[in-house]
Amino acid sequence: MLLQIAEPDSGQVAQRERKRGLGIDLGTTNSLVAVKTAAGVEIIRDADGNALLPSVVHFDEQISVGYKAKAKASLDPRNTIVSAKRLMGRARDDLTAAQTMGLDCSERLAFDTDFGSKTPVEVSAAILRALAQRAEIDTAEVDGVVITVPAYFDDSQRQATRQAAELAGLNVLRLLNEPTAAAVAYGLDESIEESSVIAVYDLGGGTFDISVLRMERGLLRVLATGGDSALGGDDFDECIVEWLCNSWGLEGLNYAERRELAALARDTKESLTQADDVSIAAPSFSGESARLTLTKEQFNDITRGLVERTLDACGQAISDAGVTKVAQVVLVGGSTRMPIIVAEVEGFFGCEPLCTLDPDQVVAVGAAMQADVLVGNGEGDEALLLDVTPLSLGLETYGGLIEKIIPRNSVLPVAKAQEFTTAKDGQTGLVVHVLQGERERVEDCRSLARFDLGGIPPMVAGAARILVTFKVDADGLLEVSAREETTGTESSLVVKPSFGLSDKEVAHMLRSSQQNASEDIQARQLREARVEAESLLHGLVGALDADGDLLSAEERSQLESVAGELVAVIEGDDIEAIRQRTDVLGQASLAFAERRMDRSIKSALSGIAVSELETSE
Repeated sequence: MLLQIAEPDSGQVAQRERKRGLGIDLGTTNSLVAVKTAAGVEIIRDADGNALLPSVVHFDEQISVGYKAKAKASLDPRNTIVSAKRLMGRARDDLTAAQTMGLDCSERLAFDTDFGSKTPVEVSAAILRALAQRAEIDTAEVDGVVITVPAYFDDSQRQATRQAAELAGLNVLRLLNEPTAAAVAYGLDESIEESSVIAVYDLGGGTFDISVLRMERGLLRVLATGGDSALGGDDFDECIVEWLCNSWGLEGLNYAERRELAALARDTKESLTQADDVSIAAPSFSGESARLTLTKEQFNDITRGLVERTLDACGQAISDAGVTKVAQVVLVGGSTRMPIIVAEVEGFFGCEPLCTLDPDQVVAVGAAMQADVLVGNGEGDEALLLDVTPLSLGLETYGGLIEKIIPRNSVLPVAKAQEFTTAKDGQTGLVVHVLQGERERVEDCRSLARFDLGGIPPMVAGAARILVTFKVDADGLLEVSAREETTGTESSLVVKPSFGLSDKEVAHMLRSSQQNASEDIQARQLREARVEAESLLHGLVGALDADGDLLSAEERSQLESVAGELVAVIEGDDIEAIRQRTDVLGQASLAFAERRMDRSIKSALSGIAVSELETSE
């Protein structure tokens, strides 16, 4: 929090020059830029007075962005990119067949245009550059920008957003979660009572977020987040597209035809916001002449599944936050204009949603207010914003288990460290496998990155001390480091995976963690029991090879027999049997361990006179 300090009664204080911080809402369908001035927050409009900039880019000899590009979408669909945000930080395997239409997936995920492959980062950079130019200033004159992102954007999607800003020549002060920005714009950080809980329901063109926040002693704290990074207004349009295709018997549409239907569907959806029904003329390529009528009731029926998906996420977020009631619900995003959304949200939360501000502009307004504070114009009374991690972060341990280092809903920024060790004798390297998710087994979580830590001195298993540190900054970006404490050998990386969470995985991860909680606990206990048993068996084999002469033939036979009993049960699913046989083998090998220790001590003391020991004492 920034304070301006002046001597009391010092008379007129010289006004320092106000710095310029921009707030940018980089949206799937539309984007905006805002700035806070001495007079208040101003949405920066284009020469024609438009506040919104369509998030559309047309590639030609000259790149066009916004309304000019949108006008060319149906005329030149191959070179006109829409809804690029939905592909930020995504991989080929994350997409459906329909989503890959018009994409070049040979090397990296990119749009295939006549002017080369264009990545979602390049497309977003063009939009950000156009927004900065709209302010009629060079980017060098901007002290910094706050760019909003969906709360459920994972690390790779946030990294892609930051890269797009850097490509556009912008200095990113912070990536701010969209629901948090909306709460700031409504002044909820100032108007709500202490300990009050609010929910922000944010349904944009391509993403859905739900955030639950509480005001605590001047801190606007995010208690929980949820949502779906692949659910938005575009999906409601797609429901209409499928309805039209079924009604007109359209099949095998090419990219341009499907884009034309999508534009028709969007216009229909927007008309139904006010009208009870809409008459739809068939596109020329369909060969149909009859018009179709879509009623508001029909639209509600074909999109009900999408609405229920958003409410399921709301219920999960409320549960995660540990609250039963919210004092206020805020609607954000142009898609919340749909009457069914307003009605269902009011019914779910039991209170009338707050939607007095333009849902398209509210996020940009909040971002501008935060940018103003971060560039140094704050008056000292702004609430501090505390966001949280959407999913747990951890690493793989021996036996295919995940050890969670930072649990989900941890307040950002956060840094946590945990000490690990080697699993095998003489191990000189370690692979640090970073994962994200709520399950107990590696195969049930999402891999983010791997890196190697070498230079570990060869020691017996368990002797090395390796400190692994996870750091997540205020933007939600992750850095992982590993350090071997004996030698000081260290390795680290900022996690920049080449993919994001798939549309199914984002919503599925939390549900599966609850549905499979009992199974996961059992699986973890089984693997831990096996790891302990394997470690004991491995150590015993090494001890017998080194000091087997300390045992008589009968003693060695008995010990190997007990070990064989453990081997016989170790691959089974009976946890108690594995634990029991491990304890029996541990007890049976105690005498052998004592003899080995005696030999070790005698060897260490050989050649040392008693007088030397007395002197050392």
